[in-house]
Amino acid sequence: MSSIVWFEIPADDVERAKSFYGALFGWKIEKVPGMTDYWHVDTGGSDDAPDGGVMKRQEPQQQGITNYIGVASVDESAAKVEKLGGKICMPKTAVPQMGYFVICRDPENNTFALWEKAQDAK
Repeated sequence: MSSIVWFEIPADDVERAKSFYGALFGWKIEKVPGMTDYWHVDTGGSDDAPDGGVMKRQEPQQQGITNYIGVASVDESAAKVEKLGGKICMPKTAVPQMGYFVICRDPENNTFALWEKAQDAK
């Protein structure tokens, strides 16, 4: 069974979002070295609890929190998304030395992402 492994919160004002979530939940939110406009969210949970990121909103229609669901293969799962009536919004993308993701939309117009862990990702 697949589970949520990461989440992303888009923000118009990243400092405001960091202050809000930090104060509300006690999360530590720190800039990711080498990345522009992306901050790591440490939820303080166990190692298997999902952490996430806060990022500058990329486009006005980017709304809501995107959950990343761990799968064995983003290629196979993306094909299944389309077979079941969903849509691929962003094709397979590598996060070097971490894995691959695909951004999807379900038939109800909700955005989610597939995540495949792969240390050899380039």
